[in-house]
Amino acid sequence: MAGKGAKATAAKSADKDKGKKAGPVSRSSRSAPQEKSAPKKDVYQLFAEKVRDNKQLESRWAIMQETRVEYFRGKDFTTFMKNHPEVKEILGPDKDLEVEDIVNTLLTKNLVIRCDRVMKTLRPGKKKLSSWPAHLEIHHLCDKFSYVNHAQFFMEQVFTENDGFYAWMFLKRRTLWQTILSFVWPLFALAVCLFPVYPYQCKIVVLYSCAGALLFIVSILLLRAAIFGVLWVLLGKRVWFFPNINAEETTFRELVRFWPEKDEGERPKWTSRLFYALVAVLVILLLRHHAPDEAARARYQKKVSNIIDDVLEWSPKLAISGMMEKNAGANMTETSNYTSGTSSSNAPPPPEETPAEADPDFDAEVEIQTSSDEIQDSDEHADDMRKRSSEV
Repeated sequence: MAGKGAKATAAKSADKDKGKKAGPVSRSSRSAPQEKSAPKKDVYQLFAEKVRDNKQLESRWAIMQETRVEYFRGKDFTTFMKNHPEVKEILGPDKDLEVEDIVNTLLTKNLVIRCDRVMKTLRPGKKKLSSWPAHLEIHHLCDKFSYVNHAQFFMEQVFTENDGFYAWMFLKRRTLWQTILSFVWPLFALAVCLFPVYPYQCKIVVLYSCAGALLFIVSILLLRAAIFGVLWVLLGKRVWFFPNINAEETTFRELVRFWPEKDEGERPKWTSRLFYALVAVLVILLLRHHAPDEAARARYQKKVSNIIDDVLEWSPKLAISGMMEKNAGANMTETSNYTSGTSSSNAPPPPEETPAEADPDFDAEVEIQTSSDEIQDSDEHADDMRKRSSEV
């Protein structure tokens, strides 16, 4: 019996030891799948960054809640994934998921968000809504203040191809070119501020370059306006070459796009086209009638050339020499004033003249002498006149 009891206790202790040894193994085995599943967030982050950097997925920029965001359409994303299945290789075990499941995962991870157009009704003169709206809002079926919790909100954030817009919610990685530009812009601003101290040849180059660029931009704007006006009056078509040249929120690729967008509005009436044509002709005639003459143009040109010459010919040396000459002239005037003041202060004061007392007898004699001289002069004049008359 004692042997059997010893064997039982030994077996229990062995089981305990096995349990202790197996305990850590089981914990590590449980934590292993967690460690493997943890990088899934980073995998979807890398997937989203790669898809966003790919130029084959068409995207645009819009304003959503006073913030500029980049967004794409659901149907474009589906087409992109069908044409580029190699992008799914980043997802690893989730690479076989459907497009809808992938986008829903991105929505739950807050990498993208579903949006709706702000203007859901047709504007006057439009046949259909814009394919790429410029203003978006977050998609919600009910009032955004009536959600019970976040789960109810995310239940509405699901993928759909039909008229679904999705905005990227993470900051795009800065490219090397953007990093270089971030250092170049402050240097460019400093160079603009130091323009007055440039050499004369550099000033000429900068002046003509800026004037040429400004003239090129103004010429493009006037030419596209003239083409639009002529085609609108004659054919009733709205054709804007460089349609995004005046856009405030757009990419450089969209800014320099030349070909106009398709006209989706109704054709204007011939009466309105005729009216605006007459107004344009009247404005041109008024401008031609009130145009300045040659003398006025010459005066304006002379003023402008004088201003440009003053800017180009200014230099720090001339400014410093002018300041020195001004200071020297001021010192000379101050010295002359000081010497004249000291000489006048050292000179003896002039003797004071005592006014002579009035003598009545002397005044009477002077009056008598003056009257006798006048009488004598009149007699001599009369004698001269008699002699001349006798000679005649």
